[in-house]
Amino acid sequence: MRLQDQVILITGSCTGIGEFMARRFVAEGARVVLHGLETERGEALRQELGTDKAAFCQGNLADPEVPAKLAADAIAAFGKIDALVNNAAMTNRARIAETDAAMFDRIIAVNARAPMLLIRALLPELKKNQGVVLNIGSVLAHCGQANLLAYSMSKGALMTMTRNLADALGTDRVRVNQLNVGWTLTENEYKVKLGDGLGEGWPERLPAYAVPMGRLLRPEDIAAAAVYWVSRESFPVTGTVAELEQYPLIGRYTNHEGDPLKQQDHTN
Repeated sequence: MRLQDQVILITGSCTGIGEFMARRFVAEGARVVLHGLETERGEALRQELGTDKAAFCQGNLADPEVPAKLAADAIAAFGKIDALVNNAAMTNRARIAETDAAMFDRIIAVNARAPMLLIRALLPELKKNQGVVLNIGSVLAHCGQANLLAYSMSKGALMTMTRNLADALGTDRVRVNQLNVGWTLTENEYKVKLGDGLGEGWPERLPAYAVPMGRLLRPEDIAAAAVYWVSRESFPVTGTVAELEQYPLIGRYTNHEGDPLKQQDHTN
C-alpha cells in the first residue's frame, strides 16, 4: 500500500474532494485526520472509515485561532503528522460589484490565510518527519471567471505560497506542491448548477469543448492523483503546481468539426 503508516491531515474532508481523498488514503494504508464544520457528519465518516484509521477535528478556519488548535489536535490524534492537505475552501460566487470587504476577507481567511497558518503550526512536525504539504488549488487561479473574483484571487495567493514555501523549506526537507483542479463534478457542484438553471442531468448535456474527454473530472480522479503527491513516491519533487484539467490552459484551441471558423490557414 502506497501510504502505509502515514498520518495525513486533510482540511474540508467530510464532503466532496476531501472526503474522496480521505477514503482513498485510508485504502492505501494511511491514517487520516478529518476536518470539517459539521461534527455529526465528521463523526459518521470517522466511524465508517474506522476509529483506528480516522480521527475528526471540528473547526472554522475563518477563525485565526483555529489552525494552531487544529494542528495540535491532529498531532495528538495519532502521535504525528506526515502530510497536510489544504483542501478546505469557500467558493462563494460574486462579481466585483457584489464583493465587499467582509466577503473578500472571509474567503481569503479560509482559502489562503488558514493554509499558511496550518503550515506554520505544523512546521516543526513536518521538519521532523520530512513531511509534505499538498495544496488543493484551482485552474481559476490563472484568471478565473467573473463571478468568482475573490475565490480566484485566493487560489492565486495559494499558488504563490506553494512556490514560495517550496523554495524556503527545501533545505528542511519539507516539500510543498499544489494541484490546480479543473471543473469537477462534486455533489455540491451539481446542486450549484441546478440553482444556476441548468436542470436535472446537466452533466450529460455539456458541450464537447467543455468536456473533450466526454465527462467532467470526478472527486475520485483528484483523490487518485493526490496519492502520489502525499506519498514518498514523489520525493524529492517540490514547488510543482500540477494542472488537473482535460485541455491545455495556455494555447487552448477547441476543434469544432463542421464549424466554418475552425482552423484556417493563417501562415501568411
